[in-house]
Amino acid sequence: MATKEEVFQNMRSSIINYNPEAAKSAAGEVLDFGLDPVEAIEAGFAEPIRQLGEAFDRMEIFLPELVIAADAMKAGLEVLEENIAAGGGQLEKKGVVVIGTVEGDIHEIGKTIVMVLLQANGYKVIDLGVSVPVPRFIQAAEENKADVIAMSALLSTTMLFQRDVCELLRNKGIKDKYFVIIGGAPCTSDWSDEIGADGFAPDGLSAVHLLDQNRDKWTRQAKEAVR
Repeated sequence: MATKEEVFQNMRSSIINYNPEAAKSAAGEVLDFGLDPVEAIEAGFAEPIRQLGEAFDRMEIFLPELVIAADAMKAGLEVLEENIAAGGGQLEKKGVVVIGTVEGDIHEIGKTIVMVLLQANGYKVIDLGVSVPVPRFIQAAEENKADVIAMSALLSTTMLFQRDVCELLRNKGIKDKYFVIIGGAPCTSDWSDEIGADGFAPDGLSAVHLLDQNRDKWTRQAKEAVR
């Protein structure tokens, strides 16, 4: 019989080797041996994904590898989440993030990186895609009971739509309900401050750190805003 550490190592290997079938098999071992699925997800899947994210940040791997690794993780997670749901439980998520590239902008590589790393670090992410109209960010945030709205812009012309989203949130009186973060090549912390966003992240790992470090603030914002 395999030890707990051996099962976790099989999970880690499936991610490092970009193998969805191996990830599902390793997840099955977690259930067969009666291990804690939440602990297994953190030690077996999330840990290697974070390491790959850091490797990507150092330009040691490329985006396709990061995405394939995330797909392997999702395959394994489906097995474990089904089991948790069958037992009447639910895998706890840090928060819900609505993400998209703003209107008129079809760049998605940066957004995809942020999405993958947020998912790997315990966030539920709703991907709206590219060229997302201003009202759609807010509509999706409301529909999905999101905590965070994340907007990417790669052009100096389209970054203006980040401002428009913030203005529409204020006009609707719900700006404090969401923690708004922005990113993209032309964006800066000064721009974030100017438009009234809550933070700027230059890359995927920075986005994770920004939300993790401000978690008390944005969860409190959401709770206070709906009172």
